[in-house]
Amino acid sequence: MSDDPGERLPDAVLFCCNFNQVRSPMAEGLLKELAGTRIFVDSCGLKRGAFNPDEDDMEVDPLAAEVMKQVGIDISQHRCKTFSELEDDSFDLVVSLTPEAQHRAVELARGRAADIEYWPTLDPTLAEGSRESRLEAYRQVRDSLAARIRKRFRL
Repeated sequence: MSDDPGERLPDAVLFCCNFNQVRSPMAEGLLKELAGTRIFVDSCGLKRGAFNPDEDDMEVDPLAAEVMKQVGIDISQHRCKTFSELEDDSFDLVVSLTPEAQHRAVELARGRAADIEYWPTLDPTLAEGSRESRLEAYRQVRDSLAARIRKRFRL
């Protein structure tokens, strides 16, 4: 969006990352909380199964769910999906949170009137140390996404 205060919100936004278990569900939950029903929001990943590669892992990362709950947003029922599992691919804006997802987002938008944005977002699953220090890494990602969403959508 430009700096024009009269510019309208997109009708549909897709957030994407690698596994749809941490970053994109957090962004989806944040925008849904801030925008309510004004914007259709969804998220997906390149593939599923970061935590249990031998299984068809569809659950959100428990630490992501925990830090979102700390700000009153419940993403615990989120079920991970891939680009190919999206029910609708008609998005006005696709926001990729990882370099890998950026490439797929560009492919998705090819030939469509969709804007593509890349928001480089750290992977909190790489944090080491105590449970509390790992939670702090997730909080930093949550807060960074929240600030970016508020600024981008003026919410």
